[in-house]
Amino acid sequence: MKILVTGAAGGIGTRLRQLLPAIYPDIRWSDLRKPDDLKPNEEFIQADLANLDEVEKIVEGVDGIIHLGGFSVEGSWETILSANIIGCRNMYEAAYRAGVKRVVFASSNHAVGFYPRTQKIGVDVTVRPDSRYGVSKAFGEAMGALYADKHGLRVTCLRIGNFGDEPIDVRRLSIWLKPEDLVQLCRIGLEHPGIHFEIFYGASNNAAAWWDNSNAVKFGYKPVGVGEDFRASAEAAQKNIKPDPVGDKLQGGTYPSAEYDADKRAR
Repeated sequence: MKILVTGAAGGIGTRLRQLLPAIYPDIRWSDLRKPDDLKPNEEFIQADLANLDEVEKIVEGVDGIIHLGGFSVEGSWETILSANIIGCRNMYEAAYRAGVKRVVFASSNHAVGFYPRTQKIGVDVTVRPDSRYGVSKAFGEAMGALYADKHGLRVTCLRIGNFGDEPIDVRRLSIWLKPEDLVQLCRIGLEHPGIHFEIFYGASNNAAAWWDNSNAVKFGYKPVGVGEDFRASAEAAQKNIKPDPVGDKLQGGTYPSAEYDADKRAR
């Protein structure tokens, strides 16, 4: 199986460049910019996701795609539109044209970030994006469903929480994703015979979880990261973070609170 991973120069892509080659020896990496630490034996093709011709070149000859590429935080509408919406459409369309069998799409918890922290949600809830970035991830999920149902592409969307070696504050205790657990979710998306179109939460074994990830478990997901192992350090770090009257109530944290003025408009 030859794999394409977009977003190779980003934080998650950089870590996956350390973890994936032992599983998939034949990987093509791509990004808008060349990674600073690119190794001589790594195949890399630079591409702008907003350019369909360039995207068609990077998908040529691959069996599966892990799509991490795009603008990874909130941005202006013009930035999000180009990188995350046009770019995402180009990736799915190029994959379809090239006969790629599977796509793992890096969605985000920000596609559902306006749900309250008091509510545990599964993958069947209505999307409630908390930002323009979150809207782009909801769009990517919808495009995945379209290409799966209409064209037979096997698509797995991962609503990634907070990726890293440990949860760095109290919010992250609920949404933390250990790198090795992300690898496991990607493998399910690329290899499981029962995948048609699925949404999983990108989260480890977190006792404080706001998400019901039983759909991933149904496909064999067994997370090894345990969020509660880091509760003391996360709570200590939380003391240095200013309270957020809006974000502290919502799953998306600072994303829903940014530019928030609903209370003023309701008066």
